[in-house]
Amino acid sequence: MLYPLKFAPVFKEKIWGGTKLKTSLNLDFSPLSSCGEAWMLSGVADNQTMIVNGFLAGNDLNEILEIYMDELVGERVYEKSGNEFPVLVKFIDASDWLSVQVHPGDALAASRGIGSGKTEMWYVLDAAPDAQLISGFNRETDAVQYLDYMKQNRLKEILNVEKVEKGDAFFIPSGRVHALGPGILIAEIQQTSDTTYRIYDWDRMGTDGKPRELHNELAVDAIDFSHVDSYRTQYEHLPNQPVNLALSPYFTVNLLEIGELTRKDYSALDSFVIYICVAGKGEITEDDHRITLTAGEVLLLPAVTDEIFLHPDPNIRILEVYVP
Repeated sequence: MLYPLKFAPVFKEKIWGGTKLKTSLNLDFSPLSSCGEAWMLSGVADNQTMIVNGFLAGNDLNEILEIYMDELVGERVYEKSGNEFPVLVKFIDASDWLSVQVHPGDALAASRGIGSGKTEMWYVLDAAPDAQLISGFNRETDAVQYLDYMKQNRLKEILNVEKVEKGDAFFIPSGRVHALGPGILIAEIQQTSDTTYRIYDWDRMGTDGKPRELHNELAVDAIDFSHVDSYRTQYEHLPNQPVNLALSPYFTVNLLEIGELTRKDYSALDSFVIYICVAGKGEITEDDHRITLTAGEVLLLPAVTDEIFLHPDPNIRILEVYVP
């Protein structure tokens, strides 16, 4: 019988990475000297996360998906996604600017034979006092104007810059240009895709001493040039009840701020549920299983899970993720 599953992260060294994954989240990315990303739950080919608890320990996510199919992800999800787990969860530590980039949508990705598109969301775990990020454009523009700014090396003038604080959330649909700035630690929830089009990289050199590759020709058709009134997710803090941060065809993300024993009933959901612990600690009980959960850990509840109980110690903050 399936049970709540924990996984070993896959760590990624990045030119802009730092040490907060270790100092803030207690994730040991040795022997890397710095680390930009910890892939906490991944079915991406050659980057699958491996189970570390219970009788399935040693199996990776794709292996158990092939065996348990809809019992793991839900009938509806399995019919759509098959043997590809549809959600990828990361922690990202930016000690420098990430490249300004964009991800294609499903239709463009399919036309280019690169799998699914990539919609994602960010939840800010920590931010330096002057931290900033880029999300979208600061004015209405179009492909012609965009390319003109690119040719003049003035792209920064039309990018929307946001000040960032701990607890902020940003939804990044496919097509929206974006970049994390230095001093930001986030949890990222995204479609299972590793396709990124880099459009600007701050004129810096890669580890080989050469400018990093840009993908401007590929990116133009992927970009959504529209301007929106607010790029930051507005939400209230409501203790002991779910607060929605993101709702899309690919994932729903709720914030759970729990300070008392709480029962969660998932019997009618027909989806797996991911718990991303972003602060505090506690225990999850499900039938005879009792599992600790602390900041920096991720837990996968299989779709056959009917109910669980959250035991905060004394408080726990969790991102609850499932396919709507």
